Amino acid sequence: MHVIELTAHQTIPIRHEVLWPNELLEYCMLDGDDKALHFGVTIDNQLASVASVYTDSDPQTARLRKFATLTEFQNKGVGSHLLKHIIKILIKRNITYFWFDARASAVNFYLRLGFEASGEL
Repeated sequence: MHVIELTAHQTIPIRHEVLWPNELLEYCMLDGDDKALHFGVTIDNQLASVASVYTDSDPQTARLRKFATLTEFQNKGVGSHLLKHIIKILIKRNITYFWFDARASAVNFYLRLGFEASGEL
């Protein structure tokens, strides 16, 4: 498993397949993609998981968005590996607040990694 930096364009196929398979590819592109940090995990030279990190106007705040792992790689530690790598990078950049919206089906994944749930479901 290797974590690599990606372009926004490189994240689109996995975003599309995992998050919005019934939408057009253009739907998977977000405002701010050009300024965000994009990461992926490769396994045997295949991109298996992607995530994007957007910085807010506060330089100590970052937001995780469009975190997706291909079905065949889920529940194998791939997403955890990627998220832990991202956290290390954010710590080096002095980010002190890291937040995201999560699908209800993913809440337990984040809780197991030490995150806290807040806000309404």
